[in-house]
Order: sequence, then C-alpha cells, then structure tokens
Amino acid sequence: MNAPVETILRTTRQLAAAGLIGDDPAVDRVAARYAVAVTASMATVIAAEGRDGPVGRQYLPTAAELTTTADEVGDPTGDEAHSPVKGIVHRYPDRTLLMPTNVCAVYCRFCFRRERVGPEAGALDDAALAAALGYIEGQPQIWEVVLSGGDPLVLSPRRLTHIIASLERIAHVATIRIHSRVPIAAPERITDAVLAALAATQKPVYLVVHCNHASELTKAARAALRRVREAGVTVLAQSVLLKGVNDTEAALENLFRGLLSAGAKPYYLHHLDPAPGTSHFAVPIARGRALMKALRGRVSGLALPTYILDVPGGSGKIPLGPDHILGVDGGATLVDGLDRRTYRITPRESTSDGSH
Repeated sequence: MNAPVETILRTTRQLAAAGLIGDDPAVDRVAARYAVAVTASMATVIAAEGRDGPVGRQYLPTAAELTTTADEVGDPTGDEAHSPVKGIVHRYPDRTLLMPTNVCAVYCRFCFRRERVGPEAGALDDAALAAALGYIEGQPQIWEVVLSGGDPLVLSPRRLTHIIASLERIAHVATIRIHSRVPIAAPERITDAVLAALAATQKPVYLVVHCNHASELTKAARAALRRVREAGVTVLAQSVLLKGVNDTEAALENLFRGLLSAGAKPYYLHHLDPAPGTSHFAVPIARGRALMKALRGRVSGLALPTYILDVPGGSGKIPLGPDHILGVDGGATLVDGLDRRTYRITPRESTSDGSH
C-alpha cells in the first residue's frame, strides 16, 4: 500500500491512486450515484487491514451497491412522512431530529440516507435553519432535540455554536443529542472551537458516536473521545450490525468493550435499514438475536447496547431482543438461564396489603 494519505479521498481515481481500490468501471458508476469520502485516518486503517477488511468494507465503494433488491427503498425510515419543516423529522412526540446539514466527513456504504447526503446536498441556509428552530420553539412537547444529518460536527464551530445556543434559549428543550462519525473517522476535527460550541448551553449534551469495528478506535479517536468527555459531554455509541464487518461474537465483543474502555457507552446496535444497494451487508434478525444472546453474561451489561429495528415506513424503533422468557406453565414463567438451562420462576404472593 502507498504512504498514508493526508487529504480526504472523494473520487475513485483518488482511491485507486492510494492503492485502496482497483480499476473497475462498475465502481465508477457507484461513485457517480452515491457520495464517497474516506478520511486520512480511515485510509490509514484500511491500508493496514486491506481493502476487504472490516473498515474497508464500510467506506470503499464496490460494484455490489449497483444491486437493488425488492425490499429496498430510498427512504427506509420514513423521514419524509414525518418532516413538517425542512430539516426537521418529528416522529416521536417528545423529541425531534434537527438536520442542519446533509454533508458528512465520511460516507458509509450502507447509509440509510445515502440518496440524500453528499457534498452537493449542502446545509440549511439561514432562513431554513430559522424556520426549523421556530418549529421546535412552537412545539412545547419537544423535550429533546437530536442533531443529525449529514453530520452536525462538520459544520463550522460558529454555526454549531449558533444552533446549540438557540436551543439553549428554548425553555421546553431539556436535552440536546448529537449524532456524529467525526470523533471516530475524522478525530482531528474535534478542536477547541468545536468543544467550545458544545459548551454553549447549560443543558445536558449527549454525543452519540457511530462506530462499527474496534479497528476504528484509533489512538487519535480515543483521544478525541477523551477530550469530548473532559468538556462535560456524555458520550454514547451506536453501531450497525453488518455482514463481513462485525457479525461475529468476537467482533462485537471487541467493539463493545473497546467503545466502553474509550468512554463511549454502547447505546444501540441497529439492524440494517433496507436502503438501496445495501443487501450485501444484511444479517438476518435471528442471527443478530443469537449474537446478542451469546454476549449476555460474557460481556459486561454496561457494554451491551439494545439491538433495535427501525420499522420500515417510519413507525419508529423497536427492540429485537433477545428474549430469555421461554413461556408460561401453570402460572410459572419459564426462563432461559445464561447456563442454557431452563428455570421455573413461580409467582410470589404478597404477605400484606403494603400498608404501614
């Protein structure tokens, strides 16, 4: 492989020059349809692992993305049906997504918004951002605002400060959550100015980083996460279950432990959304449930996320288990123990009415 790359690779020509992909006209067609960006940090990891490794599979375009299956749709999570104002997705009563940009630091090959993100998609202009913030201010039931996109941390610190300070002034907004790949894929962007922007509020700020394999937790990424925590921000992590990336017990164990040791509590493990051209990443739900069940008792409960499905069409997220309840027999609940034995839990009768 060639020497480490110092710039973001955005074209197949640049990827090929860096030795990360070969010459394939089909991949050129993929790159013409879906955005490509590989940061220097991730290019270095891919160069060390090989293009077919778990990190390369996430970021490098392949001809497999030209295959679209019958179940794949352009808006698998139903964002458009729940968008009353540009930049807002209001699916749940007490929280809303605010998407100030459709630009990312890197572009994942399995992204559920892959047909709407990219450098050409841009960001909300001043008027659109004001309208989105006005919508939040006019909905007193909104308790939490989730900054998503795109990646909010690619915004200028000035823009980010403006957004967070604006949310600080909306009394009914109690918490601010930010979803980002930046601390993992572009840790050099976690500057003093960005940290100051995150501090532009007295409200709790939660940063949910996206990381799918332990190899992404580079020394620089861990340092960036530490700086975020030192700034008073609580750090969580979300991952996507991906074939060939993390669909083994060992890969998930190393990922979840790695995240927790880096100060990021694993929060969600997403079942893959059926976005166009992503079927080669699909893992059956039964396999995901089996993996999570195998990790229970083997990995600290603090390190275990919730395995969830975003129901296609936009009705929301539901937990997929695993379920350790086997059934009911004669009023007793049958449970599956970690030792794979079945236990019978009988109901307990109260000995008093609870009065004092």
